[in-house]
Amino acid sequence: MQLEDMILISVDDHVVEPPDLFEGHLTDEWKDKAPKVTTLPSGCDVWEFNGRQLPNIGLNAVVGRVPAEYGVEPTQYAQLRKGCYDIDARVEDMNVNGVLAQICFPSFPGFVGQLWAECAKGGDPELARVMLQAYNDWHIDEWCGTHPGRMIPLCLPALWDPKLMAEEVHRVARKGCKTVNFSENPEKLGFPSLHNEYWDPYWKACSDEGMVVCIHIGSAGGMNFSTMDSPIDAMITTTPMSIGNLAADLVFSNVLRRFPDIKFALSEGGIGWVPYFYERSDYVYTHHHAWTHQDFGKKENGEPKLPSDVFKERLLNCFIDDPVGVKMREQIGIDTIMWECDYPHSDTTWPEAPERLWEHFEGIDISDEDINKMTHLNAMREFNYELPFPKEECTVGALRKLSPNVDTSLMEGMGGNPAVEGNRIVLAEDVVNQLASAFVQK
Repeated sequence: MQLEDMILISVDDHVVEPPDLFEGHLTDEWKDKAPKVTTLPSGCDVWEFNGRQLPNIGLNAVVGRVPAEYGVEPTQYAQLRKGCYDIDARVEDMNVNGVLAQICFPSFPGFVGQLWAECAKGGDPELARVMLQAYNDWHIDEWCGTHPGRMIPLCLPALWDPKLMAEEVHRVARKGCKTVNFSENPEKLGFPSLHNEYWDPYWKACSDEGMVVCIHIGSAGGMNFSTMDSPIDAMITTTPMSIGNLAADLVFSNVLRRFPDIKFALSEGGIGWVPYFYERSDYVYTHHHAWTHQDFGKKENGEPKLPSDVFKERLLNCFIDDPVGVKMREQIGIDTIMWECDYPHSDTTWPEAPERLWEHFEGIDISDEDINKMTHLNAMREFNYELPFPKEECTVGALRKLSPNVDTSLMEGMGGNPAVEGNRIVLAEDVVNQLASAFVQK
C-alpha cells in the first residue's frame, strides 16, 4: 500500500455552527426565541440565547493559522477558516486533506448540549426540547445531508429528561443518524452519575438502535486546569489521557452488564496509555475483587474474564498522532482502534494528515489489513457507514484530485488578543483572560 491508497475516516472533528443554523428548522412561534449571533462593540461574535451570551463560537478553531497564533481564540467568524462553519468549504478542506468522512462534535451548545440542559433546568424544558431537536435536524439535514456520505451524523442528548433522551434517539435514528454522544462525567454537569439508573432509558434506546455512544474529552465542563498558574502545556498534554478515568468507570460499572450491546467511543483520548490501563485494571481486579465484589464471570474457554477483555469488547479507541500506540496495536486490540483528524482545533494534522499518519507505519512491520482497519474499516463497521463512491474514488489520492486549488498556505494576523505579550510561558490564567473580551459588552 502507498500513502495515496489509504481511505481515511476521521471519527473526531468539530463544527463551528453558522449564524443561520436555525433558519428553516423552527416554526414561526419559536423563531424569535432561537439563539442568534451578535457582534459586540469589542468586535467579538457571540451567540445570544435565553438572556445569555455565549462567547464560544469556535473555541480553539485555529486550523490553517501559523502555530504562533494558536490559542483559545478566535472570537470572530472573520478569524476562522471558512471550512470551520461552511459545509461546502469543509468538504473542500477534507478533499485536500484526503479525508473521506468525518464525525463532527458541536461548539457553542457544548459537547453534549449543555446549553439546552441549562435552559431546561432554568425552567423552560419545552424551549430546550425545541432547540435541541432543531439543532439535531440541522446537523443531520444540512451539515451531514448537503454532501451525502461525507459526514457521519452525531446528535445531542436531552440530558434533563431520560424519557425524551430515548425518544430523541429513536427519532434521529429514523433520520439516518449513526451515533449519539454523552458526557464523561454527567455529575459535574449537575446530573446523576454515569452509574445511576436515571440514564437507563437512554442506554436502552441506544442499544435498541445499535448506536455507538461517543464520549469526548472535556465533555464534563470543559478545560480542566490543575491551577491557574500552571503552564497551559500541562493541560494540553494530560487532557487526552484523562479519559482513562471514564474508561475505568465504564469497565467496572454495571452499565455494560445491564446493556451488553452498547459500545462507547473514547473520543480524542489517544491510545498509547491503553496497554498500561489493561495491566493495571487486570491487576486491580485479580488482587481486589474478593472484597470489592466485582465479578466479570468467565470467557467461553472457562478462563476468568478480565477488565481488559471487557474493554476490548465494549470500548473504542481514537487517536490523532500516536506512534507508540500504533506499535502496540495488537496489545490494544486492532479492531478497537480508529483514526481522527480533530479539524479545526489546534491538535489537527490538516492539511497533511495522510503524511503525518503514514509516518506511523514507516519502519515497522504492519500489514495493509491493519492499516485499513485503523483508517476506515473499524469506523465503517462500528458506525454502520457505507462508502459513498466506488472504493477507488475514496482514497487519499482520488480525493485530493477533486480539490487541487484549495489554498492551504498558513494564515497570519487572523487572531485577536494574544495569550501573552512577549515570549514568557503561557499559563492557564492567560488562556482564561484571552477570552475575557468576549464577555465585555461596552
